[in-house]
Amino acid sequence: MNLLTLFAIGLERQPDKTAIEFKDARGPLAAQKLTFAELQRQVKRWAAAYVRMGVRKGDRVALYLCNRPEFVIAYLATLEVGAVMVPVNLRYRRRELSHILNDAEPALLMIEDAHWPVLNEIVGIEVGPGLTVLSVDEAESWLDESDDRAWSDALRPLTRGEDTALIMYTSGTTGTSKGAVLSHNHVLATVTGLLSAWAWQADDVLLLPLPLFHTHGLVVGLHCAVAMGATVRLRTGFDTTETVETLSEGRATLFFAVPTIYTRLVDALAQAEDAPDFGKVRLFCSGSAPLPAEIHNEFERLTGKRILERYGMTETGMNFSNPYAGPRVAGTVGTPLPGVFSRIVDEAGQDLPAGEEGELLLRGSNVFDEYWRAPQKTAESFVQDRLGNRWFLTGDLAYMDPMTGYVTLLGRRHELIISGGLNIYPREVEEMLTTFPGIEEAAVVGEPDAEWGEAPVAYLVCSCEIDEADLERYCRGQLASYKLPRRLRFVEALPRNAMGKVQKHMLVRGG
Repeated sequence: MNLLTLFAIGLERQPDKTAIEFKDARGPLAAQKLTFAELQRQVKRWAAAYVRMGVRKGDRVALYLCNRPEFVIAYLATLEVGAVMVPVNLRYRRRELSHILNDAEPALLMIEDAHWPVLNEIVGIEVGPGLTVLSVDEAESWLDESDDRAWSDALRPLTRGEDTALIMYTSGTTGTSKGAVLSHNHVLATVTGLLSAWAWQADDVLLLPLPLFHTHGLVVGLHCAVAMGATVRLRTGFDTTETVETLSEGRATLFFAVPTIYTRLVDALAQAEDAPDFGKVRLFCSGSAPLPAEIHNEFERLTGKRILERYGMTETGMNFSNPYAGPRVAGTVGTPLPGVFSRIVDEAGQDLPAGEEGELLLRGSNVFDEYWRAPQKTAESFVQDRLGNRWFLTGDLAYMDPMTGYVTLLGRRHELIISGGLNIYPREVEEMLTTFPGIEEAAVVGEPDAEWGEAPVAYLVCSCEIDEADLERYCRGQLASYKLPRRLRFVEALPRNAMGKVQKHMLVRGG
């Protein structure tokens, strides 16, 4: 089996049903609808054009596109011809885009007209020859009438489960981004696991504002919906008013988002005169960054709905989930999904008992095998146990509750603060700080300190003026003194990536 054989089930189940309903809340693109039959017809048309332009099995096709139906068509057409899709973060500019185009060496790059200025800065200067660039806004100029009839299933090359489907570049905190090589089998493991764990149904409707260049929007959202034959209400981004209207009018049963979006929803709902009715939404899901327990609980108070938090990575797809039918515990990511195995180990790589904190290791059919053209980095990212099992070093610190088996993430290993020989987990301090009135967001980082080696420093986004003496007294009643921030820095906003994850490396100062 490969992804296309899985998608065929959904595509064939109800061909006249809406597959993609698209609306750009910000206006550049008109509202569109594609049925499953029309989506399939367009995919075959584009696949014929790809082959006519010389794209062959194993070639890379890069997509530098916003959320729009053409992204879905271009991606499925890439799989149709046995090629490999490389999604590109829309925030990337000259340096990052040049790196990916030179590293992945795609045969084809799909863009929008709006991205020509970015591309013109690098093409011919930093990108080698042989790259074909096409704008999806000009598709009718490069599609041929013969493409409508040129492609059939008989022309589809043999694609095995172990063949590469995606190369997804991770936005690391240091150095250049790395391409995680994901086979059809890797993605299938995540998709089939989630279809079961979250009780997907063919009549589900997913409201999806998350970018398709990220695993959350692409694998968790789009893949599951297409495989099940569900409808995706695709948006170019998150709009608070439109989201509340769509959910309260019962036009979606599923909503996947990141903590930043839930924070904005909580703010909007708290100010609303009348509480909206989200009764038709059977699942609210959060991921890509830790969801503060305060937001988790406040959202439930305002809506009556309890968010399901899960944990995944670019390299692994989805790993853990709170239960769909069972207690969802704020601040935890639940238990391993089907087929996922985990360990929590100390610095020597020895297994730790439940309740003790260490690094989280993973293995399973969802876990990638290698980084693209980076054997040294690949070798550094895996360890082997005495039975020969290969474990991925996530870099995430975690502990497992000995009573429930639920796992709580404590932060990235490289973000752990060691002050005077004592470990400080930034997330614990951040969640405490945001319970103080007026503090909207907090990011705690370790900065060099002559006496303690490292000292915790808090960057705070506030809605009003904060009395630092009051805050200090409050903090001393909440946590051990060694965990308290030595310095406070008030900022207008925290730096974030496209998925809303705080980029702490951009906060740390050299002294």
